[in-house]
Amino acid sequence: MRRRLLVAGLRRGGIELRQTVTNAADIIGYLFPVAILIVVLWLIGDAEVPGSSTSLSSYSLVSSMAMLLVIGGVASTAQYLTMDREDGTLLRAKATPNGMAGYLIGKVVLVSGVMVISCLAALIPGALLVEGLRFDGGTILILLWLVPLALLALLPVGAVLGALFETIRGAAMLMLPVTALTGVSGIFYPLSVLPGWVQGVAQVFPMYWLGLGLRSAFLPGEPGRPWQTAGVLAAWAVVGLVLAPGILRRMARRESGSLVAARRERALTRTM
Repeated sequence: MRRRLLVAGLRRGGIELRQTVTNAADIIGYLFPVAILIVVLWLIGDAEVPGSSTSLSSYSLVSSMAMLLVIGGVASTAQYLTMDREDGTLLRAKATPNGMAGYLIGKVVLVSGVMVISCLAALIPGALLVEGLRFDGGTILILLWLVPLALLALLPVGAVLGALFETIRGAAMLMLPVTALTGVSGIFYPLSVLPGWVQGVAQVFPMYWLGLGLRSAFLPGEPGRPWQTAGVLAAWAVVGLVLAPGILRRMARRESGSLVAARRERALTRTM
């Protein structure tokens, strides 16, 4: 039974991923930020990070990949969940035996696939444009444990937050706190320039540790704290995986045809 459920979820996620990567509007949405990043990297040129021999362009490229993972794992997951809640997809999944479990597995596959594709779309042309990136066995080894662990830490957070909003407009507001938290997490500049209490708060959240891990993977000479990074990300993953299923089940139990119809009516009223 569990194997069939897993296969069904993976198949569902694969279908949704194929649909999104063959949709012109979705492709433009994924590639537009990447195109802006490539232009910025070209404008930066050979500048270096102050007080370091690391090129600013390579630092910015790695930081941008961390940002893509954070936005995809938290904000995009919440928006997908809210969108499906608003249009009735979640209600249909609820009415199907083991439908919610298959739905969640499919969303994990979809979001993870989109995140990986977005990062590769930034990394491949970016690596041809900037100098100073490291690509060796150590890079691969770090990525093999860092990226899956980061996904396990971020995706449940996005699912829990998505369960709190009933409309896409409300879920879109998540971008504000997520962007603000990412901004003070040392992804785009050294955490040491911030006040001490801000540094302490930033190190509680997975954004800081994801950025630290990616920099240690791609930037030569960047110090890494692998055990602390794995520990914090694993803690977030455990808490999220414990809390998210129960919160999502309670949210799904409250869904009904009348609620879906009411949301559609409100959405039509807003567009008129």
